Amino acid sequence: MKDKTKLKQTKIGMIPEGWKVARLGSCCKLVKKQFKPSKEDRRKYIGLEHIEQQSLRLVEIGSSEHIESNKFEFKQGQILFGKLRPYFRKVYRPKFDGVCSTDIWVIDTREPNDSAFFFYFFADNRIITEANNSSEGTRMPRARWDYLEELEFPIPLLPEQQKIAKILSDLDSKIELNQNMNKTLEAIGQAIFKHWFVDFEFPNEEGKPYKSSGGKMVYSEELGEEMPEGWEIKKLDEISDNFDSRRIPLSSRERDSRKGSFPYYGATSILDHVDDFIFDGTYVLMGEDGSVIDERGYPILQYVWGKFWVNNHAHVLRGKNISNELLYVFLKNTNVGHIVTGAVQPKINQNNMNKLQFTIPKQKTLLRIQSILNSLFEKRKINFEEINNLSLIRNSLLPKLMSGKIRVPIEAN
Repeated sequence: MKDKTKLKQTKIGMIPEGWKVARLGSCCKLVKKQFKPSKEDRRKYIGLEHIEQQSLRLVEIGSSEHIESNKFEFKQGQILFGKLRPYFRKVYRPKFDGVCSTDIWVIDTREPNDSAFFFYFFADNRIITEANNSSEGTRMPRARWDYLEELEFPIPLLPEQQKIAKILSDLDSKIELNQNMNKTLEAIGQAIFKHWFVDFEFPNEEGKPYKSSGGKMVYSEELGEEMPEGWEIKKLDEISDNFDSRRIPLSSRERDSRKGSFPYYGATSILDHVDDFIFDGTYVLMGEDGSVIDERGYPILQYVWGKFWVNNHAHVLRGKNISNELLYVFLKNTNVGHIVTGAVQPKINQNNMNKLQFTIPKQKTLLRIQSILNSLFEKRKINFEEINNLSLIRNSLLPKLMSGKIRVPIEAN
């Protein structure tokens, strides 16, 4: 890469030499192929809630069996752009076919243009800002395609588009690799937890599976089923401290004026970064209202550490007499659908949440499982930090490559 750019004068101002001025609509188009929900036709589903804010990646993938209204179809490699509150920068390029919310634009490129390049083009703050400026509606602002498609931008020719996309996608591939490693580590932790706490096959004194080796089980009236002898039933407020009283919400205007390096968390993800923090340490965040449970009824959780700010849409919990890692896994495996209140705005209040029950093992088993989980979570932290660093590099390069401030060499044919 080289950062010296020769410029030329055009009708939209100075642009990099070798680039062209193009109307966005001449490079890209909307695809509005309708999908009608059917029990016989199950597909992967992406809603706005599945795309993480700012990061260009998915939190999870839904299923069309849980949707009722018509949606849009999308194909692998097309660009998904969240038009509702576009400042959230919910942009994603799927590696699979599926269906998505009608609050998501499905964008395809016109020849001769590269879809991977335009994915990053739509993730650039220039487009995010223009999409936000075009938004209609006060409470639920939505970007307007008819406005964006008429805008003119400096666009590189296909070979340079492909080179730029390769640089940025290589960084994203490494990010995805680390994400997949973290998913594997979490799956290992979940599998061990279920083997020990659901099947009760934790190692006995001889290192053999407890239940299948004849370990004594006793009936628990509280659980309505058997559990290992010596285990206890405890409620959430007995195994965790709640720090909700320390939360401070910030308006979007306050967040804009307090830009910084500390994560600002909502119910499901990082909303922004601000210049101050109110928590320092390791905590488990559990959605309080809005997106509080997944499609199966399990809670939306975040395992967070370091210095951060959190608003009043997430409960802030820390393990008491158990580790934060075990608390996270306990909650991750607890169906909480029955304690959710509110028909329009789902909510999990503290009173209902604190009634959740958990089986707590004897001290030796407790220390063993915590040691295993702590090791897995430490590896996840290392991977996450690398993801964070790679994302910073990508986000720093992206606007410079998209504007031509940094050029990539193109081999002569």
